[in-house]
Amino acid sequence: QREFTQKKTFTSWINSILAKHTPPSVISDLYTDIQQGHLLLDLLEVLSGQHLPREKGFNTFQCRSNIENALTFLKKRSLKLINIHVTDIIEGKPSIVLGLIWTIIFHFHIEELARTLACTYNQPSLDCSSAVDSSPKASRSAKKSAKIKERWKVSATKALLLWAKEQCSLHGSINVTDFKSSWRSGMPFLAIIQTLRPGLVDLEKAKARSNKENLREAFRIAELELNIPRLLEPEDVDIMNPDEKSIMTYVAQFLQYSRNLRESEEDTQEKVREAMSWLAAQEKKLTKLLIDTENETYYQKSKEMMSFMEAFNQEKNPFLPVLSSKRSEAELSEGQQQMRKEWNKLISQINEWKVKLDQTLPSPLDSIEAWLQEVEHLQAEDLPDLQDPFKAMFAFREIIVIFKGLMDCFDSHLDTLQSFKNEDEKNMPLVLPEKLEEMKRRFINIRVTNSNTFLEYHYGLCSAIAKEVILKLNIWDVKYGTKESVELLLEKW
Repeated sequence: QREFTQKKTFTSWINSILAKHTPPSVISDLYTDIQQGHLLLDLLEVLSGQHLPREKGFNTFQCRSNIENALTFLKKRSLKLINIHVTDIIEGKPSIVLGLIWTIIFHFHIEELARTLACTYNQPSLDCSSAVDSSPKASRSAKKSAKIKERWKVSATKALLLWAKEQCSLHGSINVTDFKSSWRSGMPFLAIIQTLRPGLVDLEKAKARSNKENLREAFRIAELELNIPRLLEPEDVDIMNPDEKSIMTYVAQFLQYSRNLRESEEDTQEKVREAMSWLAAQEKKLTKLLIDTENETYYQKSKEMMSFMEAFNQEKNPFLPVLSSKRSEAELSEGQQQMRKEWNKLISQINEWKVKLDQTLPSPLDSIEAWLQEVEHLQAEDLPDLQDPFKAMFAFREIIVIFKGLMDCFDSHLDTLQSFKNEDEKNMPLVLPEKLEEMKRRFINIRVTNSNTFLEYHYGLCSAIAKEVILKLNIWDVKYGTKESVELLLEKW
């Protein structure tokens, strides 16, 4: 069971790394695919960021040479490869292959991540001053280096465990003491997810669920929301003695996510500060523009507005990733919430300015603009709710009458727009040509969507009637006694 779980977990982990190789590669069967040495070298190249020497062919000599290159590379990084020989890998011996992959996972994945935590939890680290004497007299022997490495290996496991305990401690009595049965309930996984991304899980509901349900939910959310590969299945963890190495490999991915999140958040904070500064400058610019153009003609106001909007739309592009974040309010930092508030406020001011400007259009364009806005608003409105079909019937009938009345004016308004003479008594333009073109495009859009809109309204009306009929039929599906009582019901209907 343990060997089967490790093989499955390690294969999934390797494939998540090999997906980053150029070109990407994939392992189907760990024991056989590793025998050629190519995939092993691909894996080490991605993890180390180095280009490793290799034989291109697949004969026995070339495969042996590739495996030797991989093992030599690992030994140069002071990794202990106890009882791991080229012959055993070529033969695909399960225990040897799994031992090699675990050594790689621990060194490149777990140790590298735990290194960032070592000083925090006062664990000896190769990067901490307490771990190695930096004086010139300090011994550089391989023996001492190996001892430090072994000491650090214990520390890396402990650092990862302390990190997991810390994440879980924020959510009540979720006790994590090891990388085995502590995880069986699924609650520690859910608690870590809740710490990293508040609001994604409901820990209260989780208490009432089974172990397998919690594990399934945790793995699903981690994969979909945190982009953490699903290395485990519920049945791998919800057993008497789960595999420690497989759980460590999976938990380390959450630490990786946490570190990426921290780096990402620092970048985001800087971008938020820049966005806030830009928003303040835009609001100031807009306020000044409104004051400066207060007594100008419609033509001059709209010209200034177009100039402002062109610059605004061009300048906002670098800030769009932070301004248009899809995260919910609860997931945003205080700075991001303030930024979103300022962004919404500015957009509202711009829209308000546009509406006021449209209201000052020269006649008869002002009434045409008002008609366009009314039709567009009606088309954009949500359809009446069919929960109460009787009310919905009246609502749909009312909308159809209003819409039909508006559409009766379509041709006359379009003729007026097309025949509009765009100049005053001094032969100066009254309206920007771009505005007239925009209004004409809106007429085309309304014409295109007109029949669809009518169909939607009539479909809604028919659905409401059908629902009401079904409701009545369901209610009437009983004996009502006398002929008179039935006739009375029919009369009411």
